Amino acid sequence: MKKRAAAVLAMALAAGSLSLAACGGGNGGPEAEKTAAAESREAGKSSAAAESQKTDPSAGEAADAQEETNQAAEGEETELIVFAAASMTETLNEIAGLYKEVAPNVTLTFNFDSSGTLKTQIEEGADCDLFISAGQKQMDQLDIQADAGVNTDGLDFVDGTTRLDLLENRVTLCVPEGNPAGIESFDGLAQALTGEDILMAMGNSDVPVGQYTQNILAYYGLGEEELAKAGKITYGTNVKEVTTQITEASVDCGVVYCTDAFSAGLSPVDYATAEMCGQVIYPAAVLKVSSHPEEAKAFLDYLSQEEAMAVFENVGFSPVE
Repeated sequence: MKKRAAAVLAMALAAGSLSLAACGGGNGGPEAEKTAAAESREAGKSSAAAESQKTDPSAGEAADAQEETNQAAEGEETELIVFAAASMTETLNEIAGLYKEVAPNVTLTFNFDSSGTLKTQIEEGADCDLFISAGQKQMDQLDIQADAGVNTDGLDFVDGTTRLDLLENRVTLCVPEGNPAGIESFDGLAQALTGEDILMAMGNSDVPVGQYTQNILAYYGLGEEELAKAGKITYGTNVKEVTTQITEASVDCGVVYCTDAFSAGLSPVDYATAEMCGQVIYPAAVLKVSSHPEEAKAFLDYLSQEEAMAVFENVGFSPVE
């Protein structure tokens, strides 16, 4: 009788233990039950997905494509490296702030210098997505579609499908504050260079503004080499250096772009005509070596639009007619 009672008691205790475990009354309580159930569901999903991919490989490809779409929607950070003529420093830095609102995932990194220096850096392998030159010559020297007489080395860096004439500038004659030498025009400058003791600043021969100044000297029948030997000409490696010489009054006058005169607070005393030096055109193009050609094309397109063009026009640039 005692043995039978003990057996009944043991069976009752075992049943109670099983009931307690089933209700989550063991280690972890109700939370453990929820966790176990969730893990079971996830395992079921993973197993089903794996089984689906085995029977239908396209399901896995669709999932990968969806993931790529989601990543694209989030937007990946892109750095665009823009080589631009020194005369564009202020305008492009302002435009960079505006473009951040248009393309928040694009970071613009600028390299400003003379177009000749930038052209050499590109030729030597510098990373660059977009090139904006202050003259056609430097762009042509990198463009395989340009005249072989200009692109003498057969360089092939320019994506010709993107090349365009972005802006037009003007060549101006500027003087220091107070105009100590009394130079009022290019005509007056030509007369002063032939007979007076004055000093004019101009860009080097590999700098577009220097090449435009050479054209002006030739227009007046003046010999640059003779004037330089006579100590009447001093040079700058880019237009910013020429502008600085004028503002610091280390020269009597200098030839710079209208935009640089505006940025430096100088008032031009005269403007060169197209007959004197030709049109001052700024070509732009995406380079074939670009790591981000589509993003570079998008930025170049933005530069031609109203918002960016308003910034350019505010300092003296104008759209090319």
